[in-house]
Amino acid sequence: MSINILAFDGDGIGPEIMKSTLNIVELLNEKLKLKIDISKEPIGFKSLEQKGTTFTDDALTKAKKADAIILGPVDHNAYPSKMHGGINPSGTLRIELDLYANIRPAKNYKNVKSLSKDMDLIILRENTEGFYADRNMFEGNGEFSPSPGIGLAFRKITKAASIRIAETAFEIARLKNNQIKKPVVHAIHKANVMKLTDGIFLDACRQVSKKHKDIIYKEMLVDACAAHIIRDPSQFDIIVTTNMFGDILSDIATEFSGSLGLAGSLNAGENYAMAQAQHGSAPDIAGQNTANPISLILSTSMLLNWLGKRRKIKDLILASSLIDKSVTNLFENKNNLTKDLGGTASTEKITENLIYILNHLI
Repeated sequence: MSINILAFDGDGIGPEIMKSTLNIVELLNEKLKLKIDISKEPIGFKSLEQKGTTFTDDALTKAKKADAIILGPVDHNAYPSKMHGGINPSGTLRIELDLYANIRPAKNYKNVKSLSKDMDLIILRENTEGFYADRNMFEGNGEFSPSPGIGLAFRKITKAASIRIAETAFEIARLKNNQIKKPVVHAIHKANVMKLTDGIFLDACRQVSKKHKDIIYKEMLVDACAAHIIRDPSQFDIIVTTNMFGDILSDIATEFSGSLGLAGSLNAGENYAMAQAQHGSAPDIAGQNTANPISLILSTSMLLNWLGKRRKIKDLILASSLIDKSVTNLFENKNNLTKDLGGTASTEKITENLIYILNHLI
């Protein structure tokens, strides 16, 4: 039975890094006989030009029918208003597919200059509520202006959403558990100020932690967590938090690891998952063959691993492992650094070298 993956190029550097990513997937598909079928659908400015909207109902329907999704970066800040066709594909897919867990690893690689050392953490953010005004209401928008010069924003935190992101965090921590070191789950909050909303979140985390006595549970204020990531990121294994806090902390962590271009990211729910580079569309370097494709490639590795575990397909898990190993091996050579990492390697050259490494790993 084939596995149907739907790919959305997105905007800016999206088509370039998507091409690299799909070249890697196609190689593994051929070598490991994964039976993956890939289809593509336009979104973003290309879709706006062709169909009058950045994200069509047909694109959403195809996403719901697919086994998994790879989403290229989108430049939704530059889109026109929703009234004029400007729909954020990322936010829409997260809500419509109930992709409640955004999972973002951050780690150090050899020969990549960074402001950290011994970083190997995973940040999980709740993905469907919080302060995100375009997705935290059943109907309408969570941000509005009742009169000129006044803006109001609602933050929605629910027990149900908090429990399921906490359960996901402890499940990932359990997979990292070993005889050498017990994993630590840090629940990050601002309950000293937002006593009600973050109180609900913390109560959920504490409730879930009681079912996992083999995992160390700690709590930390979000501002302290940001400072500690800068000072000593090695103290963190798993961070679980609300939407906006997680968005900010994960960018801090991955930038400290060397670049957002290294930042894998998976949006996952009960029935769907979507790989998505953590960085933006970088329209200023689009078409220059200088974009770093590693973030989307690592995100796709996470997607294959998710699919493999859900479907009990060992070769998909193997494919994920091979991608991760090939990226680690890639940075053994200082010449394999793209512009964002202080090097000169092109998008195409990085892809060629990854394919060369993979061919020797398989």
